[in-house]
Amino acid sequence: MMAESKKLLEVEHLKQYFPVAGKRGQFVHAVDDVSFFIREGETFGLVGESGCGKSTVARAIVRLSQPTSGRILLDGQDITTLSERAMRPIRKKVQMVFQDPYSSLNGRITIQEILAEPLIAQRTGMTRAQMLERAREALRRVNLSEDYLRRYPHEFSGGQRQRICIARALMVNPKLLICDEAISALDVSIQAQVVNMLADFQQEMGLTYLFIAHDLSMVRHVSHRVGVMYLGHLMEVCESEEIYRHPLHPYTQGLLASVPLADPRAAQARESAVLEGEVPSPLHPPKGCPFNTRCPYARDICREQMPGMQDAGGGHMVCCHLAAGRG
Repeated sequence: MMAESKKLLEVEHLKQYFPVAGKRGQFVHAVDDVSFFIREGETFGLVGESGCGKSTVARAIVRLSQPTSGRILLDGQDITTLSERAMRPIRKKVQMVFQDPYSSLNGRITIQEILAEPLIAQRTGMTRAQMLERAREALRRVNLSEDYLRRYPHEFSGGQRQRICIARALMVNPKLLICDEAISALDVSIQAQVVNMLADFQQEMGLTYLFIAHDLSMVRHVSHRVGVMYLGHLMEVCESEEIYRHPLHPYTQGLLASVPLADPRAAQARESAVLEGEVPSPLHPPKGCPFNTRCPYARDICREQMPGMQDAGGGHMVCCHLAAGRG
């Protein structure tokens, strides 16, 4: 069914470099030639270690930062270089839920005012009564009482605040919702509730998600397809279950090996795949494959030449010189 849906988001050869203060001509390679797409009604999981560039990709998509190069297409429209004024109607289509629910809400205004902000920013022309009804509906969607509208953020728990952040994102009825580590700061039991709620929204409203996380076990349950990032590069992309059954890239194998197992024998059997070494600096990324400094299979070609994405079959894309030989 997903294969027949049209592409809602297309990211093509995205690069995001940041200049280093006080060091002329030096740049942090936060995102380096990343390409992927998300179909309507799909959840695309983007995973990787902290600092790999996941959040930078998200911020570029919503144009909180201007990409260095590449293209971002939303609903077929190139939004890469649109002005802030031209981006206003686009922001109705794509909304973002951030990691920290404590810093995402303005503590000086009520929940009603917080929920009304997107409608005011979009200049919808709605009356106060209409905005109030929309706010009530948004709170009901996230299983919170409309009595909370007159309260302030400090009166709520972390899980309740994140629900309010999700309600705010839904106020303008977006097509794409970007969840940037949106559940990582919550208790495990609350995480499950929020994930189930997001799944319900997808069924009811046809929402499309970019779900960014470092918890591979959680991503497996919420995503249709998964992309694995390392040091600003996309290393592997495929169907969610396929990446767990048959990971091809050594980095993906290492990430999966780091997920805790309840069975001690199974954990011991996969110890050889656990990642070793340190992630190189994005200020001075290694030549060739970015993972070659930690890869147990690295050869001379890996140290000299950056591999391209290749289809290993069935749309399973992998960025590795040696993946076909090992698979």
